[in-house]
Amino acid sequence: MVMATLIGPKRYNRAKLEAYECGIEPTPTPAGGGRFPIKYYLTAMLFIIFDIEIVFLYPWAVTFDALGIFGLVEMLLFVLTVFVAYAYVWRRGGLEWD
Repeated sequence: MVMATLIGPKRYNRAKLEAYECGIEPTPTPAGGGRFPIKYYLTAMLFIIFDIEIVFLYPWAVTFDALGIFGLVEMLLFVLTVFVAYAYVWRRGGLEWD
């Protein structure tokens, strides 16, 4: 890869040096970078929360018999906590895209 970079052809032009955005002309960004709405970050955090929930639910389901009633109560508390967070985000309008 280093040799290809060193001895390969270098034919730069304006089109090759611009960022490619699916055929759409790139829009200029402000000097400090563009600002993203907070909904993007909230959606990402919500996605991570539900991914973590699945990470905990899968091993629990595999060892359900060995855990007994203690495991059931603990998982119900965990799912209830996640459901409360989900209801809060839903109530605040975090799942609506405008």
